[in-house]
Amino acid sequence: MSAIRQTFPLSSQWPTIDPFLFCAHHLDDYPNGTVDLEPDAALNSRTLGQDFDGIDGWNMYHGKNVPGFPQHPHRGFETITYVRTGICDHSDSLGATARFGRGDTQWMTAGKGIVHCEMFPLLERDAKNPLELFQIWLNLPAEDKMVDPYFTMLWSDATPTVHQQGNEAGPDDDDAGHGVDVTVIAGTLQTDAGAVEAQTPPPNSWAARGAADVAIWHLRFDPGARWTLPAAAHPDTERMLYVFEGSWLEVDGERLDAHHGALLDDATRSVELVAGDGSTGPGDPDGPDGPECRGVEVMLLQGRPIGEPVARYGPFVMNTDAEIRQAFEDYQRTEFGGWPWSSDDPTHGADAPRFAHHADGTLEHVDRDPVSPVTP
Repeated sequence: MSAIRQTFPLSSQWPTIDPFLFCAHHLDDYPNGTVDLEPDAALNSRTLGQDFDGIDGWNMYHGKNVPGFPQHPHRGFETITYVRTGICDHSDSLGATARFGRGDTQWMTAGKGIVHCEMFPLLERDAKNPLELFQIWLNLPAEDKMVDPYFTMLWSDATPTVHQQGNEAGPDDDDAGHGVDVTVIAGTLQTDAGAVEAQTPPPNSWAARGAADVAIWHLRFDPGARWTLPAAAHPDTERMLYVFEGSWLEVDGERLDAHHGALLDDATRSVELVAGDGSTGPGDPDGPDGPECRGVEVMLLQGRPIGEPVARYGPFVMNTDAEIRQAFEDYQRTEFGGWPWSSDDPTHGADAPRFAHHADGTLEHVDRDPVSPVTP
């Protein structure tokens, strides 16, 4: 019996399945920045405000000066933003701010309504500013769609990464070069050495329910590495694999090429995963003996379905069309508390390290340099 139910090609937006709604993979090779954290490049060939064409390998998205997504509302679901490379500046209608990146994750429950912006400041003036991030939308059940908005930071230094060698947990210095690193953003990874728990998600998240069996894992395979994906905890759990970098991945002997995803058939089965050797054919310089040989990178999304009707339009996800209309009416009337910032696209300066300044006044800062929180 095949371990794969369905395969599909990947673009910048990936197909998902209940309880997930959406996953976007942003990969931008931004140029040097200016003193204002803007691209040091001409912008006249771009459709500013709606730039998704990838000219010169990068996008402004909805930004007109700094790349990113100026203020916009959400209701009824959660955003999980995993920034692998680069920096994201967050500001919201509750007066909260954050700067995160370099492996950090922001997990935001939109609940009854929040307005936020996500900007990508180009901090390096003497070098390029590459950005890679994943934004995942996770649905909320009906009973939690109108909870108070909230966000939590999953800082990279507290996010567990487990090194696996073959089918056994191994040392970090895998001499054979055939290891697998699993970054556990959400959920629990069962290993021979015991369970590895992710950091705690927001309290009203579907992922906060242990029985929901939600997992978000970033898998990095050395070329040729072999690893057994452990079985999920529940028979109705759905699992999807996304091969977003490298050559290919064998899933119980079936080849899944790079830039393709797969919906697995039975999450209660353990599945043998084998990374390609880095080549695409004989004599390929990216092959196992070539200088450019790279491993395979995979994102895993897993969870039990919420199993409720989904009504969605733009930034709102509810259960009925009437609730969507109500969300628009509420936003037009209240702006979900209003926007307290002087611009639609604030950034947090050239020198601020990573931090989070929450609406209740709590201040987190990860880096050693002092932080001066931005205030409305």
